[in-house]
Amino acid sequence: MSNDTPTSPQSLSYADAGVDIDAGNALVERIKPAAKSTNRAGVMAGLGGFGGLFDLKAAGYSDPILVAATDGVGTKLRIAIDTGNVDGVGIDLVAMCVNDLICQGAEPLFFLDYFATGKLELDSAARIIEGIAAGCKASGCALIGGETAEMPGMYEGGDFDLAGFAVGAMERGVSLPADIQPRDILLGLASDGVHSNGFSLVRKIVEVSGLGWDDVCPWDASQTLGAALLTPTRLYVQSTLAAFKAGKIQGLAHITGGGLTENLPRVLPEGCAAQVDLDAWDLPPVFKWLAQEGQMHAAELLKTFNSGIGMVAVVREADVADAVRILAEHGEIVVPLGQVTEGDGQVHYSGAIA
Repeated sequence: MSNDTPTSPQSLSYADAGVDIDAGNALVERIKPAAKSTNRAGVMAGLGGFGGLFDLKAAGYSDPILVAATDGVGTKLRIAIDTGNVDGVGIDLVAMCVNDLICQGAEPLFFLDYFATGKLELDSAARIIEGIAAGCKASGCALIGGETAEMPGMYEGGDFDLAGFAVGAMERGVSLPADIQPRDILLGLASDGVHSNGFSLVRKIVEVSGLGWDDVCPWDASQTLGAALLTPTRLYVQSTLAAFKAGKIQGLAHITGGGLTENLPRVLPEGCAAQVDLDAWDLPPVFKWLAQEGQMHAAELLKTFNSGIGMVAVVREADVADAVRILAEHGEIVVPLGQVTEGDGQVHYSGAIA
């Protein structure tokens, strides 16, 4: 018979498993002011409940149709993680969702985020979510809730992932695209850079170039390569919503993955095509560098990146001057790209992108 006395098992906590509940609570408290700054008509409660509440009637809608969109930031996050420059990816997250909503003719109303990481670092997480709040505020969209998930074993080191969910509304019977016809004009709205698509290829091109994220940017010596590529996605909501409400827009195409080649056809009705003049705008330096270093053909460039055009508005010939004026008043650089034609539903190019 053994005289050994069995020992009590060690008491384990969630913290022992790598999850810090106190850090999560501290994050919620830190981001509350940022979330509150996004409040708009219709918001019914702040952060902390089991769900976010929104009153459509208080937001001014009488017979609304809801429109929802969800997206992420993609492998652009890898650059943000590797450089520690995480402040702008929250804006990217919002932009990828709300820029899609406006293409349906919907006004973005509220936003939810999902942030997952292996170990919650309070300052980094707060900067990310404060960026989300900044994107929401600039879009007139309330940040009414979200989820922060600390998941040790799923993400290594400082890795994290983001997902966003935006909900907008429009009155019944008012939506985009609307009665697009041959001879309608295509107006391109300039992008602020690569935005949030094609970064698996961007990262491959940078690897081939031999440069690092902290090296001087080849097309802008005032900043590093990493900082230049992390320029946030442009938010087109306020400008296009103003032109749409003025009755000057028949359709909008958000130029994301697939570029002009894949996204313009999404707004074209049967029997129509798009004729785009590549001589209408200058290819921004970032795309010239990517094309050169990656030895990319023009066709590949145009179906991978936005190539300097982040949104395309379809307008009537008679409305071009008013549409350009309204868009420009809201800070857009507007480029006449071409027109809608009769055709096969595809984009046809003339000229050369350079």
